[in-house]
Amino acid sequence: MLEMVFETDVIDWRGPAPFFFARVPEHHSEAIRSAAKRVSYGWGVIPASAIISGVAFTTSLFPKDGNYLLPLKDAVRRQCGITAGDTVVVEMTIGAPDR
Repeated sequence: MLEMVFETDVIDWRGPAPFFFARVPEHHSEAIRSAAKRVSYGWGVIPASAIISGVAFTTSLFPKDGNYLLPLKDAVRRQCGITAGDTVVVEMTIGAPDR
């Protein structure tokens, strides 16, 4: 598994429904691409677990312009009190969560 910690800004995308993401810094992208070959479970899905402000959650990374976005679930955002434009510290592990 690949572990990383980074600080990043929360962004939003206003499609049919609003989605919020934490951008994964570009310098982590190559390591994620390499790990993805071992951990992806189909269609290029890259499983990830993360902790923001003490709130742990699981999700899958979204590829975007050669980098990755970490989706932020509404329940996580509410619990952390974060929204678009906020800066967050993310502890992230790439790979399937322990079951």
